[in-house]
Formats: sequence, structure tokens, C-alpha cells
Amino acid sequence: MSIALNHTIVWCRDKRKSAGFLTDVLGLSPATRFGPFLVVELANAVSLDYHDTADPIAAQHYAFLLSEAEFDQGFARLRQRDLEYWADPGQRRAGEINRSDGGRGVYFEDPDGHLLEVITRPYGSGGKP
Repeated sequence: MSIALNHTIVWCRDKRKSAGFLTDVLGLSPATRFGPFLVVELANAVSLDYHDTADPIAAQHYAFLLSEAEFDQGFARLRQRDLEYWADPGQRRAGEINRSDGGRGVYFEDPDGHLLEVITRPYGSGGKP
């Protein structure tokens, strides 16, 4: 058996708002309910399972690999929402796009402060899709 990530829990204040934010920005299908979760399904059979909490939320990082066309669409949605974005995870290069490995990428925060990233090439790929 090969081992693959199946899902991860994303802690948030309002799962409808947070899951809706991700699906809207990335152009994904709406989240579906499973028990206490709102589940966002990704193309590689991994899901992000949003769960409300009143406890402190430790910000996490989630990176999404997109096609060039998907990046253009998602980036346009970020700009339409007037969201701040950065070229780096340290959030020092505001308003820039990183061009690592011949692709494009940006970081932005979700409503709970999780640092989301969209990239068109995996890091270390040397420009190969």
C-alpha cells in the first residue's frame, strides 16, 4: 500500500465563512457537511475538513498547486477582494508574485489567519510542471 494524505482538520471560528472563502478564491465546489465538519474536496483526493472552535487557533500553512489558468483565475479573485498578498512566507514582499522554479506563487491569509499559498510549480521542480 502506498501512503497518501487523506484529510486534515482546519480549525476556524466560522466553518461556513472559512470554507466558503477557500472555495470562492480557488473556484472549488462548495464544501459538504460530514458530521461537525465542512469538507472541501481537492482534485488529488485530499480534503480540508473545517471545524469550528472557540479555543485559540494556531495559524497553519496550506499550499495548493494550480495550473497557470487556475492561478490567473484565483489571483484575479484575490485582487477583486482587495486581499493583501505576498511573494514570501515571511510576508515581507507585499504585492509581489514569486517566480520560483519558473512558475508563479503568492501567499495570502484566510479569515482565521492561516497562511494559504497558490503555486504553479512545485518548489525544487526546476520549472517542470
